[in-house]
Amino acid sequence: QVQLVESGGGLVQAGGSLRLSCAASGITVSFSDYAMGWYRQAPGKQREFVARFSRNGSANSADSVKGRFTISRDNAKKTLYLQMNSLKPEDTAVYYCNVNRGLTAAWGQGTQVTVSS
Repeated sequence: QVQLVESGGGLVQAGGSLRLSCAASGITVSFSDYAMGWYRQAPGKQREFVARFSRNGSANSADSVKGRFTISRDNAKKTLYLQMNSLKPEDTAVYYCNVNRGLTAAWGQGTQVTVSS
């Protein structure tokens, strides 16, 4: 069973940076064989896409974070990262990581990011 644990959230002032991590366990094939990504959910809103790697390794991100957020991964450590720079108050949300491969999908428990103005 795949399990994901996010970390790295916190309170930061607008313009600041945070780096989120998502450590995976229970993965028995190559980590890079999974599609994986970051999503976020602000209070009263639906969960939305932030950035992801497809199974072929290509990366894409939401227009709202382009140029500010960078997704990366360490396949040996089975860890996914999200570097967030130039944070804005509207980035405040619970951030979740997700991996999926065929019928297998998993979500982390989320990590809170709060950006003060």
